[in-house]
Amino acid sequence: MSAVQPIELPIDDSTKKQLEQGERGIEAASRRTKKRLTSRGATIAAVVIAVLWTIPTFGLFVSSFRPEQQVKTTGWWTIFADFQVTIDNYVQVLQAGNSTLNLAGSWVNSIAIAIPATLLPLVIASLAAYAFAWIDFRGKNFLFIMVFALQVVPIQMALVPLLSTFSRGLNVFGLQVGEGLDASGTFAQVWIAHTMFALPLAIFLLHNFVAEIPGEVIEAARVDGAGHGQIFFRIVLPLTMPAIASFAIFQFLWVWNDLLVALIFADGEVAPITKLLAEITGTRGNEWHLLTAGAFISILVPLVVFFALQRYFVRGLLAGSTKG
Repeated sequence: MSAVQPIELPIDDSTKKQLEQGERGIEAASRRTKKRLTSRGATIAAVVIAVLWTIPTFGLFVSSFRPEQQVKTTGWWTIFADFQVTIDNYVQVLQAGNSTLNLAGSWVNSIAIAIPATLLPLVIASLAAYAFAWIDFRGKNFLFIMVFALQVVPIQMALVPLLSTFSRGLNVFGLQVGEGLDASGTFAQVWIAHTMFALPLAIFLLHNFVAEIPGEVIEAARVDGAGHGQIFFRIVLPLTMPAIASFAIFQFLWVWNDLLVALIFADGEVAPITKLLAEITGTRGNEWHLLTAGAFISILVPLVVFFALQRYFVRGLLAGSTKG
């Protein structure tokens, strides 16, 4: 594919003066915005908000290492006067659980659920977003409106019909269209459920980014003989990677912290950590030393994912790289 070189268009003095005034106005607005965001008041406000948000997490972290008796009788801040730490809370909570699964096994299950449940909707949604943006086919606008409308359907309305479809198969007006999934006790049900619930929003968001790619770039690739596959993998995917990474963070955190879908579709040996923590809270609600350790174990992975991908998250929110 040949490189596209920009050309200089002939403009008169009046137009050139207007363009220069516009550029100076943009630069002045940018300086004012930067000055406001880096001012002393903005910095102090950011520090105060960060401290207020960090204190509960820090208290949880400290409590998870304190002995049981101290957790039940004194506040976490007393550790500075009476410093005593132990890892027994983590040892006990990792072995806690029900008759079929402990918390360590449910932590592995959460990873086994969250990674495929993040990748599957991203793959399908990126392909669908490209099709809706750059492929002409009959009924495209109607289908896109239907996808957009699915976002307003509450997830609670779809749980029972989806569970019935998994167990009995798809039945339309008395006609049996498909058989049941017969995947009880496996990860397949929860993967499919999370993928279906994420697709409408994923397609809508990625479509907005894919549609912002300049049409000249797509047309130049077509003139050079590139097919849809080459355009998608060599042009569209690299340009929309910040948006894909941003949605991947949202989807991973949503799946990792989910309890509602897990209660319906992930039972027995495939239960995630959120479900085991809820059970431990019910059976050991007065054992705060175990609950704090379990809660901190559950937030470790989301923290690592967020800090590792935060630069893509910011780039995806700004979305400047995909606009022509």
